[in-house]
Amino acid sequence: MNYFTRAGFAAVAITVIALSSCSKKTDDGPIYVPPVVGPPVDKGWSFESSPNWADEFTNTGAPLTSNWDYDTGGSGWGNNELEFYTNTTNNASVANGLLTITAKKENMGGMAYTSSRMVTRNKLDALYGRFEIKAKLPLGKGTWPAIWMLPTDRFYGDWPKSGEIDIMEHVGYDQDMVHFTTHSEAYYFKINTQKSSTKKIDGVSTAFHLYRVDWTPFAIRGYFDDVKVFEFANEGTGYKAWPFDKRFHLLLNVAVGGDWGGAQGVDDSIWPQKMEVDYVRYYKMIEK
Repeated sequence: MNYFTRAGFAAVAITVIALSSCSKKTDDGPIYVPPVVGPPVDKGWSFESSPNWADEFTNTGAPLTSNWDYDTGGSGWGNNELEFYTNTTNNASVANGLLTITAKKENMGGMAYTSSRMVTRNKLDALYGRFEIKAKLPLGKGTWPAIWMLPTDRFYGDWPKSGEIDIMEHVGYDQDMVHFTTHSEAYYFKINTQKSSTKKIDGVSTAFHLYRVDWTPFAIRGYFDDVKVFEFANEGTGYKAWPFDKRFHLLLNVAVGGDWGGAQGVDDSIWPQKMEVDYVRYYKMIEK
């Protein structure tokens, strides 16, 4: 025989109420019905006025190891790219207040080009905030520069499950058309559901322009030269649509060719080509 105290009866009652709130009675017994989470409320988050992390590229020589690491190799990177990424000043160097990432036509590691893919992984890994990058892009058919973000921990699984944020992408055969895109399991380019925005910006290869993302629990918003061009709001339906609740790091690279960058071929007469970066700044989100 079981005996219950008054506290025991209360605990049972609470449990029954909790179970009944997420169950539906049928002739075969109760069926679990998951609660509806719904989208978050936009609290109007703002960002600190001074950068929490920045690189103004005031040194000379190699990029600062305290700020940057590299992805290296020539595997095609899932996009059939043609370059071999190095970690040397041959392809990434700092001088006169600028970072220069240079793609060159030269053989290395079985590939016909070299370039650099710089990352802040384990140097700057952030959850929410504002990223600003002022850059001048390469020119010519076959260039594919990108300023983008990937998850540091791949908490929800391999790409695209853990997400991707493309702050700026440009393909040289479509000059001055700049793209801001997010990818997740529910919304990504291989099933043609990606969330994306494209804007024409005259002179992306002849002048510096500002590329920015404002990332909060409510939305990812993209800006070119401080003009909003993109917004993707958190639907509140879970990680398949919104894996953007884990820390991400920043990437800067110039790819050569590939499924998108090389869709109209590669002009072998244009190399070397470079992306110049004036600064990279990260501002923390102010919690509310």
